[in-house]
Amino acid sequence: MSLFHRPSVLALLSISLFLALWYGLAIYLNTNTLPTPLVVAHVLIDEIKSGQLPYHLSKTLYRLLISFSIAMLLGCAIGIALGRHKQLDYFFDNWLVIFLNIPALVTIILCYVWFGLVESAAILAVVINKLPNVIVTVREGTRSLDSELLDMAKCYRFSKSKTLRHVIWPQLHPFVMAATRSGLALIWKIVLVVEMLGRSNGMGYQLHLFFQLFDVASILAYTIAFVTLIQGIELLILKPLDKKALRWRR
Repeated sequence: MSLFHRPSVLALLSISLFLALWYGLAIYLNTNTLPTPLVVAHVLIDEIKSGQLPYHLSKTLYRLLISFSIAMLLGCAIGIALGRHKQLDYFFDNWLVIFLNIPALVTIILCYVWFGLVESAAILAVVINKLPNVIVTVREGTRSLDSELLDMAKCYRFSKSKTLRHVIWPQLHPFVMAATRSGLALIWKIVLVVEMLGRSNGMGYQLHLFFQLFDVASILAYTIAFVTLIQGIELLILKPLDKKALRWRR
């Protein structure tokens, strides 16, 4: 394989090109609203050394993991139930349509108004915004289950847990992973809005302060730190899990 056809080399060239374009545009415009990558890197290092970025990043990560776990567990359970029982699906389908179309900002505001500016209200708002997407994705996966494989499991008298593990889960896995990846991309944006509106710490709270001060360098530094963390979760956790779950495929 040629050197320039290797994925790692192409990824490095792509990032280098992006940084070069960013640097060139920043030098050309010469404005505080677009600092150079070096300025942003200095701010990022200073924030890490001061302990501010790790502290606020940990608060946001805590809210993200709690709300994401709740939304995935409930969404998978409800999605499987709706996909397996048509009457339940018909009954709750309009509910899903309503919750899918309610703006995230409205849900966040209502949770804070009804339950107060507390941590549980913040997490609940994130869960409510993410839950319908998980339910719909898993429901569609459940609908596409191979009925012949399920009949075979009955003939061989598989237990419910064995049927779920060896028959249902391998077929649902692509849909669950799709919900997981899209969920991470969506849920951290909602967490930032939640923190911006009603929390006194976290990445969203800090970004709101930087916006008021027109501190673009700090905004970009915190954004880069959070995006790097999310990419780390994708590369170190999600992709290995995906590879392990699909090891039976050639």
